[in-house]
Amino acid sequence: MSLAAQNSSVERIIIPNKHGQKLVGNLHQSGITTDVVILCHGFRCSKDTNLILNLAVALEKAQISSFRFDFSGNGESEGSFQYGNYWTEVDDLHAVTQHFRESNRVIRAIVGHSKGGDVVLLYASKYHDIKTVVNLSGRYDLKAGIEERLGKDYLEIIKKDGFIDVKKRSGSLDYRVTKESLMEVLGTNLNEVCPQIDKECRVLTIHGSSDEINSVQDAHEFAKIIPNHKLHIIEGADHAYNNHQDELLSVVVCFIKETIDQNKGTAS
Repeated sequence: MSLAAQNSSVERIIIPNKHGQKLVGNLHQSGITTDVVILCHGFRCSKDTNLILNLAVALEKAQISSFRFDFSGNGESEGSFQYGNYWTEVDDLHAVTQHFRESNRVIRAIVGHSKGGDVVLLYASKYHDIKTVVNLSGRYDLKAGIEERLGKDYLEIIKKDGFIDVKKRSGSLDYRVTKESLMEVLGTNLNEVCPQIDKECRVLTIHGSSDEINSVQDAHEFAKIIPNHKLHIIEGADHAYNNHQDELLSVVVCFIKETIDQNKGTAS
């Protein structure tokens, strides 16, 4: 048994968000350090997604504790699923960071995949209390992909009916898009928001060159506008890094370890 395995444990933690809904997560405690990294899942995913689980395990092996949780309306957390909901998820993440600060933990980094990548960037633009952010395959233009998901006439339909129902392949209801949630997505501009990230905040964007969901060009756009930014493209990787997990995990862990080494003895 490795030293990391000997000194690690997983604890289920429930944290209320600002609406009183219970956010459910798992704390992977590694060693005796108070450092913790927060892991954020993507659209229609959960804390138990392979990529998020693999990140938690890789951080454990590096003796870094992490917390992976479900946003409200996802996974085990309370609330109903809402399309968009970016700023609500930012609020959920803030509830989590506040919980760990009150528990005298030092939050060394926030990491998000896909939609979670956008959430951690939005968080960093609003709250300047985290000095390391990792954006995995985030989408630069949130309007991109809406037509593909909701149909060409989505604006006319939502103006007429007030909602659009997205169906599963089986024909059953997957989720409902309300006018309010759609307008939030259309009104959230990463190009305007990202330059508000503190210059002291180190941001790493990782993206696969063969990402079929969010184009690798999105990563290059982030690199242009985020003040303190590092870009890492993984050649041949798809959106979930299915055949490139080792490189992904290595780059993320090394970046976070650099931060911890640079900031030893200081709070985030």
